[in-house]
Amino acid sequence: MPTAIETFYLQTPDEQIAALRQMAEAALAQWPGTFTGLAPVKYRENAVFSVYRDDGRRFAVRIHRHGYHSAAALRSELVWMRALADAGVGAPAAALSHGGEALVTVTHPAVPEPRQVDFLDWLPGTPIGSADDGLTLTGAEAIAAMEKVGALAARVHNHSRTWTGAGTMVRHAWDEDGLIGSEPFWGQFWKMPGLTEAQVALLQRARVQAAADLAAFGKDGDRYGLIHADFVPENMLFDGEQVNLIDFDDCGFGWHMFELATALFFLGHQSDYEQLMQALLRGYRQQRALPPEHEALLPLFLFLRGTTYLGWMQTRYETEAAQTQGPMIIERTCALAERYLSATADKTRPSKKG
Repeated sequence: MPTAIETFYLQTPDEQIAALRQMAEAALAQWPGTFTGLAPVKYRENAVFSVYRDDGRRFAVRIHRHGYHSAAALRSELVWMRALADAGVGAPAAALSHGGEALVTVTHPAVPEPRQVDFLDWLPGTPIGSADDGLTLTGAEAIAAMEKVGALAARVHNHSRTWTGAGTMVRHAWDEDGLIGSEPFWGQFWKMPGLTEAQVALLQRARVQAAADLAAFGKDGDRYGLIHADFVPENMLFDGEQVNLIDFDDCGFGWHMFELATALFFLGHQSDYEQLMQALLRGYRQQRALPPEHEALLPLFLFLRGTTYLGWMQTRYETEAAQTQGPMIIERTCALAERYLSATADKTRPSKKG
């Protein structure tokens, strides 16, 4: 007989969402106010629901995946989000429960495990695209948007560099171990189903080279620190001239170039990719220095970003995202590995003198 937990995860996504919606309804009793219009918004690592309070304000109810982050890690995330919001960087702040807590634990008969739940301000704006389709904007609008995204990334990095609370954060690291160690944070990407032997060999060659390049690059504060780590189009909400940033679930310590690579990864198929990349870097430099030698490592970090998506899918291969996007991620990451190794070879190849 399957356990209650096994039974829950054998359900369809719609059935799981319906159960989690019951949990969200029960969780609302933890916060002041009367609420209406509870509706699902997103279900991936976490389940996110939209709800309206009786004063007309809209909030996001976020039910966290069981066992993914510790309570200390989630509280650290919420503290940083509040600090960014207070500093004028568009980030959602958590509302406090009746007990004065930003994070509560909720149980419900429809869900087999207790879940951590938080209650976030709903930020206005429209996503500029999605991981599946890239940017919804085109032409000059897309270029202008990427400049704003670059400037926002720089403001986030400026804040994390000077924020005194960074040293107390309990979060994972997108460092050499978390990206290409024996047990990467999101999984052993070289074991992704569907990879050929030749592709595995390619990824392993790039992995070895990446270890050397990351060690040489180092972790000084001008290149490494607290990052959002999920600068994908669906997390960028454009509200007039303001860009709001949501979904801090992946935030942790990592290289700034990894952040910029994330912003570009799902745009690689677009015909105007080069212009979008230059706009992102131009916007970043409006707010923060970006030395040419850092920019030159973009092929490395694009490859590393691809490995994280392979690792995520390898450990969640039963999910719809892994089934539908897996072949595309394999193809793109292998192409990025080849491009990275080629760029590295060009650097080390002796120049010919006439």
